[in-house]
Amino acid sequence: MQAYSYVDGKWHDGNPPVLGPLSHATWLSGIIFDGARAFEGTTPDLDLHCERSIRSAKALGLRAPLTAGEVHELCLEGVRKFPSGTQLYIRPMFFAESGWIDPDPETTRFMLSVYESPMPDPTGNFRAMISPYRRPTPETAPTDAKASCLYPNSGRAMRLARESGFENAVILDQIGNVAEFATSNLFMVKDGTVMTPAPNGCFLNGITRQRVIKLLRDAGTSVVECQVTVNDLMNADEIFSTGNYAKVQPCTGVGDRSLQPGPVYTLARKLYWEFAHKG
Repeated sequence: MQAYSYVDGKWHDGNPPVLGPLSHATWLSGIIFDGARAFEGTTPDLDLHCERSIRSAKALGLRAPLTAGEVHELCLEGVRKFPSGTQLYIRPMFFAESGWIDPDPETTRFMLSVYESPMPDPTGNFRAMISPYRRPTPETAPTDAKASCLYPNSGRAMRLARESGFENAVILDQIGNVAEFATSNLFMVKDGTVMTPAPNGCFLNGITRQRVIKLLRDAGTSVVECQVTVNDLMNADEIFSTGNYAKVQPCTGVGDRSLQPGPVYTLARKLYWEFAHKG
């Protein structure tokens, strides 16, 4: 895997060592990241991902030493190190070097990794189980940030799903309604209407999620942000996911129920790819 990382004003090949045992980020999780994509010569919504990285840093008590525009330019610089069209993951990060429990914002550092990462095949097998693990509330975790400390719980859900014969997991909120997949936002379709869990503070209102909602609505498709129950999901005509890693991908089963990629998913993916290439 070819990778370039930007740390302390310089580009490095691969995965340079950065964190030490005394770094706040190492032992107290004072670190956030964002993820964007480059593929087929496009970097859709890269500017919005860079802006969100700044907001996430602030939400975690960090103080970003770069502006969103500066982060954006560095991301593009990293993309240009690869042949045009290479499928890349773009990951800006801010982290605290010092602090006692809470991070010292004055010690915030920036690093960026840009690396080869093939996008998942949209026709691949993606089945999900209903996970026993729940998303935290804003009072119990920094859910308004794309904070690394939130991801071990997703890791538990993914590990259990794979051990149970699935590829992903549907995670519920604290009162038992559907929140999202372990790795991405969730959409379902019933009788031609698209439904997606309304953001309630327990999961990020994803950038790709927001983009797909707008694209579908602009195309005349009804999209409702609402409470989605497990029963709703088990009776859906279609289920698909949106997220930076795979963009728009069909879910081909939940629990013991099998599904096929449907016309709304197909439209959503088509509209997203058209949007990406117009930019």
